[in-house]
Order: sequence, then structure tokens, then C-alpha cells
Amino acid sequence: MQNVRKGEELDEKKLKAFLQKEELIANAQSDWEVTQFTHGYSNLTYLIQIENREYVLRRPPFGAIKRGHDMGREFKVQSAIQKVFPKVPIMYAYTEDQDILGCSFYIMEKVNGIILNVKEAKRRNIPAHDFETIADSWLDTFVELHDVNYTDAGLADLGRPQGYVERQVLNWGKQYLKAATEDVPAAEKVMKWMQEHQPQEYKYSLVHNDFKYDNIVFEDDSWKEVIAVLDWEMSTLGDPLMDLGTSLGYWTMASDHAFVQQGIPSPTIMDGNPGRSRIVEIYAQKSGREINHIVFYYVFGLFKIAVIAQQIYYRYNKGLTTDPRFAQLNQAAALLCNLALKAIQTNKID
Repeated sequence: MQNVRKGEELDEKKLKAFLQKEELIANAQSDWEVTQFTHGYSNLTYLIQIENREYVLRRPPFGAIKRGHDMGREFKVQSAIQKVFPKVPIMYAYTEDQDILGCSFYIMEKVNGIILNVKEAKRRNIPAHDFETIADSWLDTFVELHDVNYTDAGLADLGRPQGYVERQVLNWGKQYLKAATEDVPAAEKVMKWMQEHQPQEYKYSLVHNDFKYDNIVFEDDSWKEVIAVLDWEMSTLGDPLMDLGTSLGYWTMASDHAFVQQGIPSPTIMDGNPGRSRIVEIYAQKSGREINHIVFYYVFGLFKIAVIAQQIYYRYNKGLTTDPRFAQLNQAAALLCNLALKAIQTNKID
């Protein structure tokens, strides 16, 4: 947490009026304190403390297109899924009224627990044997999420699972080309390979599309209970192994390139975490799913993360955001494309 970054402030008068209208506060004149969550690279997230209550506000980043930062989608999914998968924050209010913050946003519950990013993991000096429990709980929750009956949750209209893999390969390729700022030969090769080697048959489930350690909340440092899954902006219906592939892309290991460890900082690098291949084995055991084409899914995950990094850099390069953390994301995107190409050439994910 930190003070709100310059240029990313909230309109106090308008937002307090909104909170009062939604009956989340009693008096729009009440004092408040606003801080900003800092570890994310995508949507902006704020903690609002007012009238002895805590609320979290989520809004798109400045200069972002709505397609990749759909607040309404995130609010809808978490509101609907609560009855069949209660590991989500309570949703309080959503609006598309541009007059308040200049964008859509929503207000949700502040879940009290442990979010395990690199900084938090280092601060706690977590022993290796604890990471075995952490990874196991993380995977249990992942499998539980993929087993959700999305029809019972009222989310059958969330996406079109038929043809999901083909659309994902096509759309992420288009998004990369649209955001490209320099020539990366590996990107072209990876896109071509994915077009030619994508699975034609697969199962359907609810997919989160950003499932990693710092998007879940542990109840306490026994690490046995996950109480919330956060950041549902890219959730849809599709192939759960595409979801697994994205998570593998984020699963940084100590054997990875130093720039990858810096560009995708994750507690998964620390002693005690299983490697990517072992994660696949455990997921298969817990889910009962047969996993074929794992190199494709891992390559897709790396490429998708590369596109996300490149899109953020594109906004930075155009002056639409000034966050200094974004200054080298084009290099991270290029490296991820090269790592994906290496996985293709070696037919390995570790």
C-alpha cells in the first residue's frame, strides 16, 4: 500500500456522494483516508477507509481500452458466483456513470487475510516446507474454481466456450500486433506455431485467466485456507487448460532467466515451490483431467503475458501513463516471446 500516485487520485466530493447514494456511508462530509494497492500492473485498486468501514474500489487504468478492463464483467462474475463459489469478496456497487471518475468502477468488500506477493513473502521469510502447503492450497482452489457449475451460478452467458482456443490464439495475436512498438521475430514464429498446433478438442469450464499467488487471499499463515480469489476481469467460459497455461507462464522458477525473475516477480521462485512440470502433475491428479499438449498451453500463457506487458508499455510509450515500472515492459514482452519459442524448440516447460 502507498499514498495515491500523482494523476491517479479519486474525486473526493463525487465519490463520497456516490457512496452515500448507495447507502455505504451515512454522511458525504465524513473524513476519509485513501491509499493505493501498488503491486498490480493492470486495473487500479484503492482502499477507502471511512466511517469505521473499509471498502475497495477498482477502476481501469488511465488510457486503457474497455475491452481488456471491463469493470462490469468483473462485478457481474463475482456477484453471481458467490452462491456456488463463496471465495470472492462481497460486491457492493457498480456504476458506468462517467461523471464520477471518468470511467466505470465498482466498490467491494475489503477481505482481510494474506496476499502473497514477493514483498510479503520476503517479509515473512517463509520456510520451504510452508510453500508445499501454499502450492497445494492454491491448486485445490484452482481445481475447485474449474469445477464450478457456471450454469447454476447464472453465468452460462459469460462466454462462448465452443471455439474458445481458436479465438484466443487469433485475438491475442491481433492484440500483440496492434500494440507492437518494435520488430520481435520470435513473436511472429510463436503466433504461427500456435495457429498450427492448437488443440481441436477440449473440455469447458469457468476460467479465471489470471490465477496466481497474488490474486488469492489466504486466511492466515497456516496457508491451508484460501478465503478469496481476486481480479476476475478476464474470466470467461473456455478450456481450463488455457487457464493452467497462463498460470504456468506466471510460475517463475529459480532456473529462469534473471530478467524473467525481475519482470514476472513471484514467490514461486522461492525454495519449496514445485516446478512447472510438477504443478501440471498435481493439477492432473487433483482435477482428474487428462493433460495433453502442455507445451502449447504453456507457450500460449507466455505469449498472453507478453501481450499484456506490451499493451501496458504501448500506453506508457504514448504518454497515456507515467508509471516508471512500465518503462522496460517492451523488453519483458520480447523476452517472453523468446522463452515461448525456446519451449517450442525444446518441447519442455521447465
